[in-house]
Parts: sequence; C-alpha cells; structure tokens
Amino acid sequence: MRPVEPTKIILYDYERFSRLAGPVTEPEPGLPYRVRYRSMLAAEPHRVRAVLLMTAALIVEFTMMVWLLLPAHWTVRPDPYGTLPWYVPAADRAMLVMIALIEIFRLVSVISNVHAMLAARDPVPVAPEPGTRVAFITTCVPGKEPLEMVRETLAAALRVRHDGVLHVWLLDEGDDPEIREMCEWMGVRHFSRRGVPHWNQPKGAFRAKTKHGNYNSWLDAHGDDYDFFVSVDTDHVPLPEFCERMLGYFRDPRVAFVVGPQVYGNYTSAVTKAAESQQFLFHSLIQRAGNRYGAPMFVGTNNAVRIRAIKRIGGLYDSITEDMATGIEFHRSRDPETGERWMSVYTPDVLAVGEGPSSWTDFFSQQLRWSRGTYETLLTQFWKAVFQLSPGRLFNYTLMVTFYPMSALNWLLAGLSATLFMAVGGSGVIVPMDVWLMLYGDAALLQVMLYTWNRRHNVSPHEPEGSSGVAGMVMSALSAPIYVASLIGAALRRPSRFVVTPKGDSASPDRLATFRIHLWWALIFGAGLLLAAVWTGHVHLVMTLWAVLALVICLGPVATWAWNSRGAR
Repeated sequence: MRPVEPTKIILYDYERFSRLAGPVTEPEPGLPYRVRYRSMLAAEPHRVRAVLLMTAALIVEFTMMVWLLLPAHWTVRPDPYGTLPWYVPAADRAMLVMIALIEIFRLVSVISNVHAMLAARDPVPVAPEPGTRVAFITTCVPGKEPLEMVRETLAAALRVRHDGVLHVWLLDEGDDPEIREMCEWMGVRHFSRRGVPHWNQPKGAFRAKTKHGNYNSWLDAHGDDYDFFVSVDTDHVPLPEFCERMLGYFRDPRVAFVVGPQVYGNYTSAVTKAAESQQFLFHSLIQRAGNRYGAPMFVGTNNAVRIRAIKRIGGLYDSITEDMATGIEFHRSRDPETGERWMSVYTPDVLAVGEGPSSWTDFFSQQLRWSRGTYETLLTQFWKAVFQLSPGRLFNYTLMVTFYPMSALNWLLAGLSATLFMAVGGSGVIVPMDVWLMLYGDAALLQVMLYTWNRRHNVSPHEPEGSSGVAGMVMSALSAPIYVASLIGAALRRPSRFVVTPKGDSASPDRLATFRIHLWWALIFGAGLLLAAVWTGHVHLVMTLWAVLALVICLGPVATWAWNSRGAR
C-alpha cells in the first residue's frame, strides 16, 4: 500500500466542528449502556427568550388563521335578480378552501420549527467497544465520479482510526480495470456486482444501476464478515475520527444506525453555498429533534450501520431516495432478539466533507430526486408504517415528509387563487386590509426571528458565525416550481430513476433548457395572470404583488445564470 495524502480538508476548522457533540466519554461500568442526550433548549442561556419567541410565533400565526377564516369574513355576493354568473360564487368557495389550506400549511410550518426547538437533543459521545469488525464502504460509478475524487476519498478512509478490524472497500458498479488497479495499488478491497444476474434485477433489493442495489449485493457477499459498516458517498472525505465518534453509540444494542450532517467542501460557487445554507434547518435542528424519539432520518452521505439490523429488514430499501425509505423500515421494525424497536442516533459532529451541486442543473436535479423520493415514500410506504410507528416517531416523521408536498401545494394553491381572482374576480374572504397587513406582517416577522434565532445551532463550518441564512431561504423559494413538477410526476406515476449527481469536473453545465420549468411558470404568471388582470380589470394589491413575486422567483435563477455567463465571457 502506498500513502496518498488527502487534500480537500484544508480550508476550514473541521476539527472543531467534528466535536460539536462534546468530548468522548466512557460508559458507566456495571450498567447496561443506553444512549444519553443533552437537551439543546435546557443548555440555552437565554431559553426564556426562546420560549417566549416560540409561543408568540404560534399564537400570532394561529390567531391570524382563525381571524382570516371567520364566517363573517367569507365573501357573500347579493344577487336579487339572479344575474350573477354561476362560476363567480364557485370561484369564491374554491378560493376560501385554498386560503384555508395555505394558512394551515403556514401553521404546520411554525409547529414544525417550534417542535424542533423543543425536542432537539445532542447525544453524549461514548468510546466505541474495542475489537469490533468494521467495513468502510464507498461506491463508484465509472464516468460519473472523477477518479481523482475516488482516490482522495479512499486515501482519507485509510487514515480513519479504529481499535479493531477496519477494511476499506470500494463498490465499483462498472468493474473498471483502472479502478481495480488503483484499489490494488492503494491496498483497498474491490467489489463489483457486474455480470452477476442475481445482483442485477429490474427491481427490488438488487435493482440494477442503483446505489441500494450495489450496497445490498456487497452485504449479500461479505456482510457476515463484519459487525458494522461505515459509509460515505464517493465525494465525501471522512475525517480520521469518523469511527471514534460514531461507533460508540452501538454499545446500546437498540441502535441500528448513526448518521451525521452533510456539508459541502467545494464551498466556492454561489449555487453550492446557497444549497448548503438551504439544508440548515434539517441538519442543524430537525435531525436533532429526531433524537428525542430515537428516530433521526437515515442519510446516505455519511453513516454507520449495524449489519445484523440492516439484514433483518432485507437491506437498503428499493427507492430513488433509499436512505429515507430505509430509515422508515428500521423505525417500524423490532429487533427479534430483544423485542425492542430499532432506534437511530444523529450526531451533529461534522465527520465527512462532501461536494454539493455547483451548477443550477445539478441543484435542480438533486431537488427533483429528493422531492420525488419523498412523494413516492408517502404514496407507497409511509401510509403502511403509520400503525407501526410510535406516536412520537409518527409525529416527527409526518412533519419531515410533509415539507416537499406543502411547498408544492402552497405554490399551486397560491397560483390558482391568483388565477381565479384575476380571471373572474373570485374572492374567498373580505377583510380590512390594515388589520390583515398587521397580522400577516407580525406572523412573518416572528417566523423570520425564529429562523434567525436557530441559526446559532448551525453545524456548518463554512457559513460565517452570525450569518442570516437568507441564501438558504431564497434557495427554498426558488425550488418550489421543481417540487411542483416532481409532485405532478409522482401523481401521474411517471417512471423515476436514480441519477448520480455529477461531481467535480463532471458537473453539468447550465443552459437555457435548465430553467424550462421556471420559464414555463414565468409565462403563466407574466403573460398569463398579469395581462389577464389588466384585461379584466380585476386588480388587487396583494394578488398583484404575489404574481410579481412569483415572476421574480421564476426568473431569478435565469437572470443569475445569464449575468454570470456574461461575466465569464
């Protein structure tokens, strides 16, 4: 084996962020080990302010929803002569329903954030049990990941510390001779399922050309040789303490898997920076709230898994977002040896540094796949697990899996409401504008304050301390049309497939076709709604502002790309 120095982890203070959960402790002698946690709210020096902020945000949002939907505010149109077209009151009733749904979604969003603040917990790190057999796994799809990137990940994996057996494996989807030679040169174990019909099926656990099929094939061939496997995506460089800070939680026999946060080391392009900021709430707060119920979501980018547990549930689940689907299978199942439900642990420690999408094309592709996987999980898997999840886990998972559908439906319902108003003058409610602006402004301000307050728990070593996270909020807004397209595809049952996000120099270039979904919506809101409002005379300040804002959201990525392309030329 020849030494190869990793080069990616050099620019930021990853060492400090790899210890966010605190120092490693020793388990209490003579007692069965159970994972211990620290409440983030209890450790907050200004927790009274935090509680007041949470309470105010909930009360104001709930008050606005109830006030807006009072029967006294419903639109009533006197029609003593019967001349009112039938479609106008029908539009009024439809708009009332849509306004109610939008307000319910807003309230659910606040509840989700408040719940995460109350439930968030960090695990107390514990030293791993010595002598365990561990496989370090990463995968490679020749032509999708640059060979240099694979080499750097493997070089870092070879430096991971573990008091026991640790073998580094590369799961090569293409059985590439050059990759085989590189593995032999580095002293890495090579595995490929290529050419084995049993491991290349059209669907199921061994589905061809999928990440989960690749992993399950390795588990079938070599899983029994190890107690645990730790894994990272090919673009993720693990830190030397990866095993030391993840494997200790497996001293608790209930723990099926441990996951860490995802951060992007290629923190250079504006798209990458905003994409990481967009994930702030999930990795910094929502996953920590999952610790309250022993059920953080399984994340495929960097994790540790008990092999006995994953073989009990039949391997990684067949889905384009196999990580979330597999996590649900874990959390709905019991260990037959103990009769207890499997649990998981989320550590805020940054133990691997990856690469994020650096172009709009790859970012939209990523968001399309993540949202489509969530919709498919809801349609085919989650509803079956409802009665097998504990109430706490069900509540926590429900808040997580409703993010994409609520974002998509909010966009659709707001657009349809504006269409009904500007086309036929539909109006669901009639309220004093000054009171509405006051309540809406207060509710929006409190939500922003809630978001800003939680930024102090950010696990990203890249974003400057005290940063507002505005880029992440903007990125979520810009993704709404993508979530709608994904929802329509799932509802129509259009085929979906796993797509490896191109990495490094293989990043997909942006072109005008990249923004086809946004341009289509821009045509609706620009040439459609605004022109229709002028033509029909149905002009209202709020509806007009919403249509203009939607137009800005649709054209924003296009304008940014055009400006950057002009600067590059």
